[in-house]
Order: sequence, then C-alpha cells, then structure tokens
Amino acid sequence: MTEQMNKPSRPQASRRAFLGGAAALGAGLAVRPALAAGDPLITEVQDWNRYLGDGVDARPYGVPSRFEADVVRRDVPWLTADTKSSVNFTPLHRLDGIITPNGLCFERHHGGIAEIAPADHRLMVHGLVERPLVFTLDDLKRFPRENRVYFLECAANSGMEWRGAQLNGCQFTHGMVHCVMYTGVRLRTLLEEAGLKTSGTWLLAEGADASAMTRSIPLDKALDDCLVAWGMNGEALRPEQGYPVRLVVPGWEGNMWVKWLRRLEVGDAPWEHREETSKYTDLLANGKARKFTWQMEVKSVITSPSPQAPIAHGRGRTVVSGLAWSGNGTIRRVDVSLDGGRNWQTARIDGPSLPKALHRFYHEFDWDGSELFLQSRAMDEKGFVQPTKEDLRAARGTNSIYHNNGIQTWYLKPDGALENVEVS
Repeated sequence: MTEQMNKPSRPQASRRAFLGGAAALGAGLAVRPALAAGDPLITEVQDWNRYLGDGVDARPYGVPSRFEADVVRRDVPWLTADTKSSVNFTPLHRLDGIITPNGLCFERHHGGIAEIAPADHRLMVHGLVERPLVFTLDDLKRFPRENRVYFLECAANSGMEWRGAQLNGCQFTHGMVHCVMYTGVRLRTLLEEAGLKTSGTWLLAEGADASAMTRSIPLDKALDDCLVAWGMNGEALRPEQGYPVRLVVPGWEGNMWVKWLRRLEVGDAPWEHREETSKYTDLLANGKARKFTWQMEVKSVITSPSPQAPIAHGRGRTVVSGLAWSGNGTIRRVDVSLDGGRNWQTARIDGPSLPKALHRFYHEFDWDGSELFLQSRAMDEKGFVQPTKEDLRAARGTNSIYHNNGIQTWYLKPDGALENVEVS
C-alpha cells in the first residue's frame, strides 16, 4: 500500500488556469460497439463454461469473489503507534448503495478486540434505579426488538484534513463512517425495566474491553432513540464491532457507541472521564476546548471518482457517486460542483432516505477530458448546510481534530487520475 503514505502535495494546475480553460463538456456516453469479427470472450468457450464449479458446501458462510480481494479495510501506519489503539478505514471508493458490508465497517478501538463468549457476557444496570438488574444475552433477546439503519461516524473522521489536504484517498479522508441495519432492544425498555428514579439525568456506558471505554450520555438521548444491539445486517455483531452487545447512539459520534457493553449506570451528573475531558474535545483558537460535542454534522463526499478510483474509461459519460449524512436526520439535497465551488448542480439521491443513515447520490455528466475540481455539498432536513473548509476554520480555528465536516475537493487530471487538494 503506497497511496496513503504519500505526503501531501499541492496540485500543479491552478484553479485560475482551470476556470479559464473550462469549456463545454463533450459528447455523450461511450458504449462498446458490437465487434464484427467476434469477441473471443463471447465466441470461444471459457473455463467457467467447460468445468464444474464448487458445490454448495465449499463456502458455508460465503466470501467475496477472489476478484474483489483488494476491497478491504486499510490502516495508515503512521497515524497510530500502537496496534491495540488503532483505526482502519472503510473502502468507500469501492462501495455503492447505503449499506456497508459487515466485513468492511471501519474499526476503532482503544484496547484491542475483546473476545467474549456470549454465554459469559453480562450487562448490568444500576445506579439511580429502583431495581438493579443483570441481563444475559438471552435475557436481552426476550424483550421487544427493533431493526434500524443508522450511520456510525468516528468524531475524528477527516480529522487529518484540518490544516490542509493530507491523505490521498477517500478511504483515508472519510473512511471512518459506515452504515448498517442494527438489531436490538431499545435502551428505554431496559431502563424502564430497572425503574428510573426521578433524580436520574445521565447515563454512564462502560465497555468490557481492556480499556474499559466509558462515556456519559444525557438520559434524554438514552430514552429517545438508543438501542442495545446484538445484530448488524442480519447477523451477529462482528467481534471488532462489539460482539456480543454494543450501544447504538444514532447521529452521535462513534465513541459514544460503546462496544462490548457491560455496564449502564444512571446518575445525576456526567462522570467527566478521560474520553470526555482530555479526549474527544475540540480545542478552539483561543485555547478553550469544547466538550460534549456529540452530534455529527451534515456532511458529504464524492466517493468515485476519487484518488483511489480514477476514471479509466477516458472522456465521455461519467458517473459521480457519493455519500451524504447528518446527525440531524435525513438529507434534503446534495449539490455537486465540477469547478471547485463556482457553480453547483443538484445531484440525484437514489435509494432510501432514512433519518441518521447514509444517503447515496449520483451526478452524471459528459467529461471532455478537461481538468476539474469535484466537490459535493449536502443540506439536511433541519436546514444545515455543509460548510467550506475555510468557513469551518474561521469558526473553529485549526487546533481541532474532531468534527471536520468541510467540503472535500478532488482534483481530476486530464489522464483521469485524481488528487486530494484544496481550492480557495
């Protein structure tokens, strides 16, 4: 892997030069014509026609095609010194639709992957409750269950881009987000089973991993839409995603979604643990830090074409594909710009539009081989508009890591290659 190791380089072509040279886009879709002489892949018998294939038990769980072996999560070695406290990234540039395959959901954990046998797992509810309770996994599955599609985004997604273009790939700039269907029981149901005392206003969620990950959550949020989940996309949680049980906190930063969930304590104030004081806070330009910045703001990115997904077909009909999401709810509109934000066209959102889930958008156009500066800009149902990186820095300074939802720019070169850049 070399692409993410390349240190940032600035584009050679200036935006001014591009804007002056942008001309009318060219001809339409280039479709391969029928070959009069015959294509041997059509006219000759191939091995897959000649020989019998594997039987049904050859792959009892199922694996992707061997021709998709490069579609994998990847890490950036210089981002984390310790493999136990590390992150890898979802290959957004190779996916479509809004659901992320379970095996490709990015990982972020602080003490390695806890391996817990489901029969040994316990979830305790205590604190300001009438009846402290302990649930086994089987106990949890006896409560009414729900299925919900939500995105999960790490607060640090795009964090390396605060001071400028750094990582040359959509997977590495935006790949700490995924979207799956979670199956579980409402957190409200469990808390009501324990009997909340009126003095309870906060909830502490604690994981069973070696780092004992903890986060304080306002009780209003816990009672609103949170789940205690054991399933994702129809199967059990993957170990790296918190097997056997994790917390689901829709629309809020990923570290709140405590994995390997073992304890819920009801209290009357936040606990002010490490992850909400020295970590996961936003240092502003004046030296003060914001804390409890839970909600993920409206955001979008073009996933293809992008630096890891160059245009290989040459000029002609081209499909721009991307993702948009917001912790506020649904995405109302996505605009796409081909000229670095000077002109915008409304993209087509395709597929389900679910609150606090990824949205897939497309924009088709005829590429004439000119250099372009591709951007997307999302607007959510509450009216929030994705900011430019300049606007974000003007409001927050450049000390932050978390909650970077600025507009991303890909520089498309005449040969179809792309690069992570910024325009001003």
